[in-house]
Amino acid sequence: MITKGDKNKARLKRHLRVRKKINGTAARPRLSVFRSSKHMYAQLIDDVAGVTIVSASTQDKELVEVIGNGGNVDAATKVGQLIATRAKEKGVTQVVFDRGGYLYHGRIQALATAAREAGLEF
Repeated sequence: MITKGDKNKARLKRHLRVRKKINGTAARPRLSVFRSSKHMYAQLIDDVAGVTIVSASTQDKELVEVIGNGGNVDAATKVGQLIATRAKEKGVTQVVFDRGGYLYHGRIQALATAAREAGLEF
């Protein structure tokens, strides 16, 4: 039987393997995604300078009243749209997508698709 701790350990291993290959710069930051059971988080990170440019999550004041439950596909879509609009306000249009070791389906895919439709290029 696979326990939750083993699943997270495997995800972190996948995440580190991917992080060896992708890096965010000021011109093309890394769109990092984290998923918990109740919420969804996204950040644009400049790894060279070590700073977060913009972030969005289901716990943001703008989204809390609108979504209710932050652990579903609709909430992930809203976070994707919000991160894209905030990125465009900062002048960022191109990003490198970091799925955080998660499989590319469900909430992760919904966030990525919404960000693309809102104007981010990966």
